[in-house]
Amino acid sequence: MFSEWVKRNLESSVPQLVECAKTFQHWAYEIKNSLEVPYSNGTIEGTNNKIKALKRTTFGMTKFENFKARIMLLD
Repeated sequence: MFSEWVKRNLESSVPQLVECAKTFQHWAYEIKNSLEVPYSNGTIEGTNNKIKALKRTTFGMTKFENFKARIMLLD
């Protein structure tokens, strides 16, 4: 169904659909893989984002041990 949708929209007269279909065609392997594999790195990315935000707000913290303890307390 995915391939059929891409083919139909590549022949469309709407430029935005053609551009979207080209993008989907370029990333077809990755899109299909993300739908088949039951896991993602979203949790790790979220934790990394929280650590970076904490780092920005605690700029100037003098002891690394305190900073590490704050990271460990993140949800």
